[in-house]
Amino acid sequence: MSALHLLASGGKDEFEAPGTEIFQWGPLWDGAPSWLTKPTLIVAICAVLVIWFAWAAFRSPKLVPRGIQNVGEVAYLFVRDQVARPMIGKEGDAWMPFLFSTFFFILFMNWMGVVPILYLPVNSHIAFPIVLALTVYVIMLFLSIKHQGLVGYFKNMMFPPGLPKPLYVILAPIELLSNIILRPFTHAVRLFANMFAGHLLLAFFASVAYWFLVEKLTPLGAPVGIVGFLMTIVMTAFEMFIQALQAFIFVLLAASYIGGALHADH
Repeated sequence: MSALHLLASGGKDEFEAPGTEIFQWGPLWDGAPSWLTKPTLIVAICAVLVIWFAWAAFRSPKLVPRGIQNVGEVAYLFVRDQVARPMIGKEGDAWMPFLFSTFFFILFMNWMGVVPILYLPVNSHIAFPIVLALTVYVIMLFLSIKHQGLVGYFKNMMFPPGLPKPLYVILAPIELLSNIILRPFTHAVRLFANMFAGHLLLAFFASVAYWFLVEKLTPLGAPVGIVGFLMTIVMTAFEMFIQALQAFIFVLLAASYIGGALHADH
């Protein structure tokens, strides 16, 4: 960062890389409720988008799909064939409404990080991935206890058959910690960390481009600004891919947990 300071120095002002302040948002206007912030507004927009997308694609399906129905069917088949059926099995189709809507809800929230004016992937706020992960966690526990019984669930989880009994002394507490405590934590943090780091990186390159090409344009600093501008374009495309990938991974893990709850033998 000292090199950037040196290149930008044309007075007392110096380049400062964006920090965690870019994730801090107060009420939308003075006097608004404390919960009515930019992140909550984006969540509401994404929920409406998911509802509109599903309604527009499937409200009156045609034998030969066109337009939004064609997009909807491709998306549905992708989630069904890549997530639901491989992870859950024949019962996967029954979970498609949950998996389909969750995938696109997360995807839209992530992609808001590259939408002009909004520029915020909501899942870069840890509270939102926690709520999503806890929802999956509660479903997993409910299904596990329903299909295996309370004692059967803990027995299958902590004492998988076919292993030497002395090994259970080490394996049982590890499985308990992994499934009951760490699973929802890692499920949430994986999504949060990728969105947080990606958004911070995009903000850094965009700030470099703006500072050295607009705020402090100098012959020495212009090449740095051009690099920042080009990296912003490249990283935006890469970040959109990561955002889609993280939505897929989150739903894939959710389906895996549901499948494990329904089929203890797997």
